Amino acid sequence: MEIIDTHTHLYLDQFDHDFDDMILRSLQCGIKKFVFPSISSKYNQRMIETLKRYPENFFLMAGLHPVYVKENFLDELNVVKENLRNHNCVAIGEIGLDKHWDISFYKQQKIAFQSQIDIAIEEDLPIVIHCREAFDDIYEILLKNKSKKLRGILHCFTGNLEEAKKIIDLNFKIGIGGVVTFKNGGIDKFLDQIHISNIVLETDSPYLSPSPHRGKRNESSYITYVIDKLSKIYGLSNSEIIFQTTLNANDIFNFNN
Repeated sequence: MEIIDTHTHLYLDQFDHDFDDMILRSLQCGIKKFVFPSISSKYNQRMIETLKRYPENFFLMAGLHPVYVKENFLDELNVVKENLRNHNCVAIGEIGLDKHWDISFYKQQKIAFQSQIDIAIEEDLPIVIHCREAFDDIYEILLKNKSKKLRGILHCFTGNLEEAKKIIDLNFKIGIGGVVTFKNGGIDKFLDQIHISNIVLETDSPYLSPSPHRGKRNESSYITYVIDKLSKIYGLSNSEIIFQTTLNANDIFNFNN
């Protein structure tokens, strides 16, 4: 059965020493599609070059990550538009708000987030949202833009049940990765109250490795630990988890059309 890793940064240099072996492990696990979130122009060329290595399996987003919103963010947004013109992008992402590291450009983060939502609606593409300590502001912006065209994924969901329900009501799925396997992650306590039709699988490689690899480099093949955990939470077989989450991801990224 086909598995989709909806969020993986395989173009980063953490994979340089064993890239093909790592991809082989992932393919052998059943992962057939890997979706690359864009971060900034700093990594743009690496991302595009990596895309060419497995063109049947790799898919590209166009976007400016909130942590990389600085003085030159308007120039960065032009790179987003350039990628949309030159490549077959399946989403706008990862975009959003981040209060964790540095809030000196938080106003600009909001402007960039809104600008990229506008692009997504104009291009009729889903958005993939990065949210760190900023759910209320993100939710407010999404509410203002609510429409049939506004859809996508709240990536790396670490919120509570109320937040999950709010975002699902706005036509979004939630991305579940290694955090669900953490003893102190929290989301495993209520996830069974969210229908599996609202969930997609992700790794966020090379970050957020699931247990028992926590603290080490993550890779797409470790998505199997996430599937195992979801199987226990929902009381469903691994095959049922894979079938439904792949259906969900195909629907979001329009892979079947």
